[in-house]
Amino acid sequence: MSAGVDPRGPRFSAWVTSAVLLVVLATGWWPLLAVQAAVFAVGALAGVRMSPYGVLHRTLIAPRLQPSDEREDETPLRFAQAVGFAFAAVGTLGFAFGVPAVGLAATALALAAAFLNAAFGFCLGCQMYLLITRLSNKEVGTAR
Repeated sequence: MSAGVDPRGPRFSAWVTSAVLLVVLATGWWPLLAVQAAVFAVGALAGVRMSPYGVLHRTLIAPRLQPSDEREDETPLRFAQAVGFAFAAVGTLGFAFGVPAVGLAATALALAAAFLNAAFGFCLGCQMYLLITRLSNKEVGTAR
């Protein structure tokens, strides 16, 4: 198991994601949303350290910061990236197939979640992961 990730990395990624999603909402340029979907996919599949924004933070930002002993589990973060991917994929498909209301709604929801993490350190996808885990553990416990 990994030693965990510095929470400043995912928070930086959330700021970049928020900016990208805001540009998509302001311009309707959905190919940028498709790129963001790919970024989410890498974070979900390869881990947040390997996502493009994670690499950017690790190589350019983190060396300029004081070291931190604070770490968080990467599993909920990867789940959150998968949720972000789902919303970005739905948004991309909505825009691409001429249903801009779907594209705008999915992008706005993804932006809301990213901004919560960026501004307040509240990872909505992580909280969803923890809730699902608790609920599934309760069901397993009652099945015995």
